Amino acid sequence: MLKLTAYDEPTESARAIRGGHGVAFVVRCGQFLTVTDVEGQQVADFFAWRLHDRTEFMSPHNTRLLAGALVPPVGSRFVSNRRRPMLVLVHDTVGVHDLLMASCDPARYASFGVAEHRSCVGNAEEALRERGMTVPRLYDPVNLFMNVPVDAEGRLSIQAPVSKAGDHVTFRATTDVLAVISACPMDLNLCNGGRVTDLHVRVHNEFV
Repeated sequence: MLKLTAYDEPTESARAIRGGHGVAFVVRCGQFLTVTDVEGQQVADFFAWRLHDRTEFMSPHNTRLLAGALVPPVGSRFVSNRRRPMLVLVHDTVGVHDLLMASCDPARYASFGVAEHRSCVGNAEEALRERGMTVPRLYDPVNLFMNVPVDAEGRLSIQAPVSKAGDHVTFRATTDVLAVISACPMDLNLCNGGRVTDLHVRVHNEFV
């Protein structure tokens, strides 16, 4: 089967992401990306790089700084490590996401006493390999649908997501983007409400 590269990506595409796995894909400048929580309470770890210069990547902390908010509202620009816009949030049916937590990795599961568990870091690396793509390194993600409240003392806690079946977010790309999304495999705390389910992603030319 012919393997697509970044430069022959279909104009529009849609695909399911199986729970606990990830996909890598391209969003062209001006296109829209919609991520849907199919059954509800499923976190999507979202990584992005500028397609033609992968030393530039989506930066959660610079995005928080620009938005002046822990959870950027609709209209916010999601910016890179060079503080340049990469995506704009144009629609959000949930309003509860996380830009603080790191992705789960083998060390995280080892802390629970579990070995050989799938992880968002492993999913991202696997998805990139499958597309024949490389990046300098993985940086912190935007955790769509993740619920991490901050209490009055500044303490963080991981709670079950508030997203319901069919809830979704839509971004508009302001540059060509290499994106990776992992349907987080965490099943050892409340991150995904205690179970791992599917996501759906769609790259489209019109906002409908």
